[in-house]
Amino acid sequence: MKKLFFVALTIICSYATSFAQTKTPKAVETAFNAKFPKATKVKWEKENATEFEADFILNGAKRSANYSISGEWLETESLTSFAKIPTKVQDAFNTAHKGAKVKAVAVIENARGETLYEIEVKKGLKEVEYFYNADGTIHKK
Repeated sequence: MKKLFFVALTIICSYATSFAQTKTPKAVETAFNAKFPKATKVKWEKENATEFEADFILNGAKRSANYSISGEWLETESLTSFAKIPTKVQDAFNTAHKGAKVKAVAVIENARGETLYEIEVKKGLKEVEYFYNADGTIHKK
């Protein structure tokens, strides 16, 4: 019985510690609310050790925004359709990936002033993302 109690206590403490560590910093929430005051259905998650991501709805569209732990906006990703991205991007993708089945498309605006187009495809059991500049060239990170 004691063993079961300590196992349960360990699990509860572990869960509570991980929950406390993923709390969104006030600076991040403040910066997000200033940039997207009309956002609804906001859900936060910790992207990695130094970044938080908010998934939300704005003007009826699904979006996500990433912020540094200090509250600096890094990028916003907005779901869109393949037909709505620039023709040069569509043509470049179709030429490079004939017959590929597009799973998702997003427009990414980042803090460096770039606008990128992310095209996600399914290749076998994996999902692969391709990033393009507006002129149809592959974006190099």
